[in-house]
Amino acid sequence: MSKKTILEHIKEEYLESSLAYKRRIVMCAGTGCVAGGALEVHDKLEEVLKRENVSVDLVLKKHEDGKDHLLLSGSGCQGFCQQGPLMEIIPDGILYTKVQVSDVEEIVKETLQGGKLIDRLLYKKPTDGASCKGPAEIPFYNQQKRTVLKNCGHVDPGDIREYIAGDGYKAIHDILQKMSPAEVCDFMVKANLRGRGGGGFSAGKKWQLALKENVEQKYIICNGDEGDPGAFMDRSVLEGNPHSVIEGMMIAGKAIGASCGYVYVRMEYPLAVQRMRKAIEDARRYNILGDKIFGTDFSFDIVVMEGAGAFVCGEETALMASIEGHRGMPMPKPPFPAQSGLFGKPTVINNVETLSTVPLIFLNGFESFAKDGTVDSPGTKTFALTGHVVNTGLIEVPFGTTLRKIIFDIGGGVTDSEGNIDNSKFKAVQIGGPSGGCLTEEHLDLPLDFSNVTKTGAIVGSGGLVVMNKDTCMVGVARYFMEFTQEESCGKCVLCREGTKQMLAILDRIIDGEGTMEDLDNLQDLAGCVQKGSLCGLGKTAPNPVLSTMKYFKHEYLEHVQEQKCRTKQCKKLSPLTIDPEKCIGCTICSKKCPVNAIKGEKKQAHVILEDLCIKCGACVSACKFKAIS
Repeated sequence: MSKKTILEHIKEEYLESSLAYKRRIVMCAGTGCVAGGALEVHDKLEEVLKRENVSVDLVLKKHEDGKDHLLLSGSGCQGFCQQGPLMEIIPDGILYTKVQVSDVEEIVKETLQGGKLIDRLLYKKPTDGASCKGPAEIPFYNQQKRTVLKNCGHVDPGDIREYIAGDGYKAIHDILQKMSPAEVCDFMVKANLRGRGGGGFSAGKKWQLALKENVEQKYIICNGDEGDPGAFMDRSVLEGNPHSVIEGMMIAGKAIGASCGYVYVRMEYPLAVQRMRKAIEDARRYNILGDKIFGTDFSFDIVVMEGAGAFVCGEETALMASIEGHRGMPMPKPPFPAQSGLFGKPTVINNVETLSTVPLIFLNGFESFAKDGTVDSPGTKTFALTGHVVNTGLIEVPFGTTLRKIIFDIGGGVTDSEGNIDNSKFKAVQIGGPSGGCLTEEHLDLPLDFSNVTKTGAIVGSGGLVVMNKDTCMVGVARYFMEFTQEESCGKCVLCREGTKQMLAILDRIIDGEGTMEDLDNLQDLAGCVQKGSLCGLGKTAPNPVLSTMKYFKHEYLEHVQEQKCRTKQCKKLSPLTIDPEKCIGCTICSKKCPVNAIKGEKKQAHVILEDLCIKCGACVSACKFKAIS
């Protein structure tokens, strides 16, 4: 009979100890819920439970007194950010939403002691107002396929034993006992895991390139420099399931012969940095990281490196320069990092989601992994769903899922400017952040995978999805992303540094009503030049939002230039000022402030603005105390 491994001992002890707990309360402790007061709710709950003489533990312990105990713990992001702070009660299958400190006494009395549901804390379906008891009944959850995110909203990220109890570190243990580096790489190539950071390159082939290099020192880097506006996928995995990232890095280290890894995280993610460092310390304490892991000749350790928040450092050569202590600026390729990377040594760089997926592939087999997704893009993909949509949050779906399902089923539908559901208001989705592009109504049934999205002129990117309704000015959207990329340009390439600046200036002229048809031609030409002449991915993809909006919403650009008009009234200098007669009391202050006498009306009666005289200076808007002018 084979001897039990240390992992099997930990798993058995944890599962045996968990039998003493009648209930477990999991407070979402992701960044969003923490900002909403989740930790204060957690502390109040602990206080009330102890006052009520309920045996409550904050860390799972072994009990032999035969009594029922309650485990109160935190988790990473549970995804349903719109409804936070979230509280899940297991095994009752209850999910309470928007929980505040003032709700705690009632939760303890009515639910934990009385066995009753508190209806006002349950999620209500926006279509019919029906209450949903828990995740199983909530479309936001039951329409997803959560694999990478499954543990993020459930396990305690600060308890390594719980990760191990779910077969954590089993994949790397078995690999070290049974597989050679070449076999690990071959297995990954068969799985066809494509990088989730945006490039979509085969992780297995990248590992094979590094394995071929015959040098003593090699490196693994986890790219957690997530800088896209509205994206928080990697942050959530680092916060909610850090051990999966560590295990993925260890497997990559075994595959290429590396003994050292770096986790590069932007300093704006303090909670992710804190939890990652604790996970690494715990892994060392259990001899999972360090020398001669699991009694083999494989040694591996990890360092957490905080980046200063430069968007360009998401590019792999700039990221390596930052780790080396240099200014984060991209370098020409080849040589590729797998040949000569960090400190001139072969280096594999994968993003957080990619590395977190790796243990699951080895644990369940690449055949199981390929059951989800498409032939071109197997597996699942996480997305940060934001914008004009009912249910914003973090989701995970198989590649090949349509926008229609994501927006209208999981997302709950499109909202208008007042926050009401109106699916007829759908206009576009910005996918892939500043490097991505727009998908429109004609793409609602397009299966989302790397190839299909690329054909539209956009990219999957790291997974940001910003839903926009018909009150959104697409020229303004293009300008927003261009301003972001222009500010984040490192300045190394003339075409990126100066080209994005000129593109932004043109967009500003168009929005201000000073654009010309020649500007539109120049904008198109400049975009092509910036794409071709930039060194790194930031510059090459910076024009994407402009090009995609010009492709699908050219009529809006033409309206801005030819008609001096913004149909959404978002561009102030192109939108006529109006006075709301219901708010105007006829105080005459606005007419006295108008420098061109464009406001007429009798005292104590609603005034009007003469559009042909108005110069849109905004003096009346500032002067009106009743906010009647917009």
